[in-house]
Amino acid sequence: MKIRIDPLIFTPVVTRLLRWWSKTIRFEVHGDWKRVIEGNAAGDSFVVALWHGELFPVINFGVDWANQFVIVVSQSKDGEFIAQVLEKLGTKTVRGSSSRGGLKALLQSARIMKKENRIAVFTIDGPRGPRHKAKDGAIFMAQRAGAKVVPIRMFPRTRKVFDSWDKFVLPMPFTKCRAYIGEPMKVTEEKLEKDVLARERERLEKRMQVLGSE
Repeated sequence: MKIRIDPLIFTPVVTRLLRWWSKTIRFEVHGDWKRVIEGNAAGDSFVVALWHGELFPVINFGVDWANQFVIVVSQSKDGEFIAQVLEKLGTKTVRGSSSRGGLKALLQSARIMKKENRIAVFTIDGPRGPRHKAKDGAIFMAQRAGAKVVPIRMFPRTRKVFDSWDKFVLPMPFTKCRAYIGEPMKVTEEKLEKDVLARERERLEKRMQVLGSE
């Protein structure tokens, strides 16, 4: 007889491991992250934009500010596990993806940003890619919340890169990691028609591509 173990019982252990892991990484910050945190505290709104493959080092970087974030997490079983870990860190999560409940999740996130003064964190090429091709979500959310988009890149020196669509990056404990924070991007106030969204996505992609260096 097979005994099925619910992976959700491991969320407390994984949360403690994640906190420990983040403290071992030595982040070398390029750009004004303090400006984002202090600006948010003063009432400014921001959407942090990252590539899906750099999600884990970004989470490690942001552990100390986790209670200031709101993140959209997919409605899959894996998403439930991730959501519970993030919630234990203090992050607010909203469930949805481009294929299920996406628009509702974006609208809910924008409301939380305004009501609770939180910074949205968004994987702009997720959840399934194509890799490093921005989708509409971050632009839509930023305009809806009156927020600026802050590009962020992570380059850990010692890392494991998985053979997945996003080339998921796992920074090794005790490694150094370059964290690049881009200039906040104000999105257009125009109606988000198809051509306008395409233009704004291209602007964001270019900012991400030139941000940082290996």
